Amino acid sequence: MSSVRVGTAFLAAAQLLVGGWILLVPKSFWDVPWVSVVPPYNEHLLFDHGAQYLSLAVILGAAAWWTERRLTMVALVALLAFTVPHLAFHAAHLAPLSTASAAGLMFTLGMGVLLPVALLVAVGRSAPHRD
Repeated sequence: MSSVRVGTAFLAAAQLLVGGWILLVPKSFWDVPWVSVVPPYNEHLLFDHGAQYLSLAVILGAAAWWTERRLTMVALVALLAFTVPHLAFHAAHLAPLSTASAAGLMFTLGMGVLLPVALLVAVGRSAPHRD
């Protein structure tokens, strides 16, 4: 279960980093070409998006801390409920990006789907804990 704990903690940290960035300096986040590909800038929407990242960081952090199987599974599925549509949206809006930027975006967002799926498989194979 330790690889699941490390992976879940990594995902929590990533969500915390992005969410904190958006909430503290939203215009800086917006200026990233991957983000600003679909204008216009909307500070309210961006702020809400940053808060959503932080909420995922909380549940993923709790799963990494307590390592309870069901909590970990719920946290990973909650993350996938965000990352799968997020990946699909950006995959449909690659035209304005350079090939290298589009490839980097798809790799980054793809890992945001593949890592939680791999961790779910690992959790599913682990023996349930008895309380």
